[in-house]
Amino acid sequence: MALAQYARLGVISRSAPGLVLARPLLAAVPRSTTTSVLRSLASSARAGRFASSRREPGMVPVGRRTRELPVNTIIKFVPQQEAWVVERMGKFDRILEPGLAFLVPVLDQVKYVQSLKEVAIEIPTQSAITQDNVTLELDGVLYYRVVDPYKASYGVENAEFSVAQLAQTTMRAEIGQMTLDRTLAERNQLNINIVESINTAAHDWGIRCLRYEIRDIHPPENVVQAMHSQVSAERSKRAQILESEGARQAAINVAEGHKQATILASEAVKTERINEALGAAEAILAHARATAQGIEKVAASISDSPNGHDAVSLTVAEKYVDAFGNLAKQGTTVIVPTDVNNVGSMVAQALAVYKNIGQARETPTALPKDSRKQAILDTLVPQQDTPPARK
Repeated sequence: MALAQYARLGVISRSAPGLVLARPLLAAVPRSTTTSVLRSLASSARAGRFASSRREPGMVPVGRRTRELPVNTIIKFVPQQEAWVVERMGKFDRILEPGLAFLVPVLDQVKYVQSLKEVAIEIPTQSAITQDNVTLELDGVLYYRVVDPYKASYGVENAEFSVAQLAQTTMRAEIGQMTLDRTLAERNQLNINIVESINTAAHDWGIRCLRYEIRDIHPPENVVQAMHSQVSAERSKRAQILESEGARQAAINVAEGHKQATILASEAVKTERINEALGAAEAILAHARATAQGIEKVAASISDSPNGHDAVSLTVAEKYVDAFGNLAKQGTTVIVPTDVNNVGSMVAQALAVYKNIGQARETPTALPKDSRKQAILDTLVPQQDTPPARK
């Protein structure tokens, strides 16, 4: 029987790049017919006589490619980074690793082909609501790899579709726990959380998520405008703060300059006054030394000169006259004796007047004003005997 007849009977399927056992109908075919079919399949596979661009139900995706299941030609070569899941009489038997493999005719069938390479799938744009009730449009790229071909074959119907849906739901859940500001600022942490959640859920599928990358985040237009206004206000605030800090520092510098100028001026005044005081003190000392030397010379002259005492008396008389002048300026009443020729008496009276005036100044409240005047008069005018009263 020709291969075309077997194809019409549904025993085989003509697909590129070889032949596929579409249905397990060989069990209903006689043994001799089965042997001839297998020989024809082997020769057709070697010659590559059958090719078709039509996808048959037996075709499976391998990585990002879609191809048909390998045909049981007894001897098979498994490509690198692929795992073939073999079933024997409809039940899982083993997993073929890269290299040479042998299959039992009719009984063994390659049911699934799993690619062990890293696969990238695009996550379509979806809507998510943040914790502060802002609707975002997000899309991303998911990278995964099959780590357990058995679970990937029997644990889930379509691993790629399932992991894509899981990535979308996980992204919505993670976005709902974060505010808009955190979503924009902590994108890396969001990617890590999504990967961890996917790996936890996809453990039974034999799939491991390597990484997830959010490509674009599109907030609503009004939110974008509000963010732009916020950025502008923040920049204006920073500019005002910097300007005020500059003015503050300038005022501090000016005040510090005035302070230093005042301190230096006060130091100069202090130094000037100290120098003036030192000069005045030196002048007083010099004047005192000169006065002392003058007194010493006067005393020496009085002692050495025979007329020294007369000169002293003359000086005392001059001082006496000056003292009377000062008493008149102060409004003090003084009675001048009539005997002005007696200088000794005048000196004695002058000394007595000064003595009484000094005592009166020391005790101003001891005697009234009239009493003080009377005391001075008693000193200047000798007391006369009171005449006896007439009988």
